[in-house]
Amino acid sequence: MTSGTPTPTPAPTPAAAPAGRLADGTGQGRTTIAASVVQKIAGIAAREVSGVYSMGSGASRAFGALRERIPGGGTSGASTVAGVAVEVGEKQAAVDLDVVVEYGVAIADLASAVRRNVVGAVERMTGLEVIEVNISVNDIHLAGEDDSRDEAPVAPAPTGRVVE
Repeated sequence: MTSGTPTPTPAPTPAAAPAGRLADGTGQGRTTIAASVVQKIAGIAAREVSGVYSMGSGASRAFGALRERIPGGGTSGASTVAGVAVEVGEKQAAVDLDVVVEYGVAIADLASAVRRNVVGAVERMTGLEVIEVNISVNDIHLAGEDDSRDEAPVAPAPTGRVVE
């Protein structure tokens, strides 16, 4: 018995989509976010909090200072990610931070503020759920302390002009 109206055929059920970060349920594609993007976002968000003097361990800060002195070496964005390590999964991220705090700041309060800022920035910008932000305080910066105190002042380069 055939009638003049066609019978609808059931739509094929889609196979499980390959795992990807932030798989969009729209069927129009998939969005992936690189770990380096999450790393930069977390580093910038941590530095925004008042009381964070710098990021990274002593060795990474020393290499960063050397890199800044090399022409073109400081423009790579490496200072943004110094002291930041991330693990990014399909829908979640974990962040590890190495920070140097300014003397006099309540470290527990600072850690809470950094954690809130990092979680808010990463979740808002990427849509990933931040499951943890581990903060390691490596040093305290004293106000009178200057990292370049051992260096002699640098004379300005000659310009070739005669000044009378």
